[in-house]
Amino acid sequence: MSELRQNIATREWVIIASERARRPNSFTEKRQTPHTAERPPHDPQCPFCVGNEELDLEIDRHPASGPWQIRIVRNKYPALHEHGPVVRHFDGVQRALSGYGYHEVLIEHPRHNTTLGLMTVDEVRAVLATYLRRGQAISTDPRIEQVVIFKNHGERAGASLQHPHSQIMAVPVVPSDIRHRIEEARRFFDDTGQCVFCAMINDEVARDERIVYANDEFVAFVLYAASSPFHLWILPRRHRACFFRIEEAELDSLASLIREVFYRLYHRLNDPDFNLVLRSAPTKEPENGYFHWYLAVVPRLSYMAGFEMGSGIFINPSIPEACAAFLRE
Repeated sequence: MSELRQNIATREWVIIASERARRPNSFTEKRQTPHTAERPPHDPQCPFCVGNEELDLEIDRHPASGPWQIRIVRNKYPALHEHGPVVRHFDGVQRALSGYGYHEVLIEHPRHNTTLGLMTVDEVRAVLATYLRRGQAISTDPRIEQVVIFKNHGERAGASLQHPHSQIMAVPVVPSDIRHRIEEARRFFDDTGQCVFCAMINDEVARDERIVYANDEFVAFVLYAASSPFHLWILPRRHRACFFRIEEAELDSLASLIREVFYRLYHRLNDPDFNLVLRSAPTKEPENGYFHWYLAVVPRLSYMAGFEMGSGIFINPSIPEACAAFLRE
């Protein structure tokens, strides 16, 4: 029988449509286009490939000399611009801010035909280390309130280019979605004296029903109230509100876990389109007892329709426990 489940951290409800749930292997992509690994390693038309670098947009590269492994460039068509003051406008019910902020692209690898599940652990670690360094640098800008790092892989996830890349955006406000999550976490902390995310980790590890992969420092699990098939979170076992405060040594364990999780997604689900989003505390609230940074991984295997738009309640045509077991195999 179908049931409504609630994500205890966000207070969001989902419908687990068990009566019409599909088997996990039915979500394996039937691709009309080549897998990532089947594409050529170099595309002469790709602006991110070696030889096509637009150096006037470049912010940084690693290593600093010789052939590059990772580059950070300004988005050629940025949604925000890094100049001028943050000016607020109020006119009756109209409220606006000047479009100050950062919009950058992190080119993850010189090879055109790779992704997180196909990279080595060292290559994944280099990507994470660049997230960390660049996020720390942007966070020092007093005008910035929130840094958002995300990755779109595949057309259904919103990627306009195939070359492996992430994006970094920073804005002069705390977005309402993030503020909502912080307020719910604070409410749980006030009621129980615990971090809700730490409570989720402890419960998931104890039940061992939805764990996909875990090591001594990080845990990846399909959510009990997953809003879509194979929707999973990656959390550090050690409480920390801000990703940009983690230690370099922790990146080894995180890179190992991310590579393992995405390797499984790539091979078990046939290179699915996905979104990866880093959720971290605002820059002015770097540490507290109630919020806990995490990575959300959302394979794009289902669609939002009218009921979801009208209610905010997603219908998940899969069973989270079965999805986790499928990825563990």
